Amino acid sequence: MHQLIYQIDLWLLRLINQHFTNPVLDWFMQLISSKSIWLIPILIGLVLLFWLGKKRGRIATVLIILTIATVDPLCARVLKPAFKRIRPSHALSDVRVVAKKGGKYGFPSNHAANVAGAVTILIFFYRRYKYLFGSLVFLIGYSRIYLGVHYPTDVLAGILIGIALAFTWILIWQFCANHLSKNENDLLIIKS
Repeated sequence: MHQLIYQIDLWLLRLINQHFTNPVLDWFMQLISSKSIWLIPILIGLVLLFWLGKKRGRIATVLIILTIATVDPLCARVLKPAFKRIRPSHALSDVRVVAKKGGKYGFPSNHAANVAGAVTILIFFYRRYKYLFGSLVFLIGYSRIYLGVHYPTDVLAGILIGIALAFTWILIWQFCANHLSKNENDLLIIKS
């Protein structure tokens, strides 16, 4: 079974990385995956969400920060060293490396985990934008495979881990909000 999953993983990687390519996509996928380009807009977005989003926005912002603050080190410092799965950009001679090769290990994808975690929080609080937010997760995940720095299962695992940690923080928030509401404190309660 493990061999079959690896063969499917390799086939999908090569399909995306070597066949569905062109110079415009090369540029676009590098843009989508670039931390340096997105860092300032994300920070500004979080500040605006916290400042203008009323209580719902402030709670969502805090939960996004908590999610990323836990998912990123979990993937980078615990899971990648534990699994030690070499990135395709380091392991395969025929992979098309469009940008940087990335670190040595790739399982799970931090990009996918961080974005999926943040988007899960956003979808929970702002459901009407679920397709827009969901497309971000798809684009980031796809870009990591396209660029040759992750296998599809690296991305899938990152997405699942990000979602799981986001829901963990949502459940903790709901528990605290319920506890506070019993004490007639509506600090964490969002009124519909």
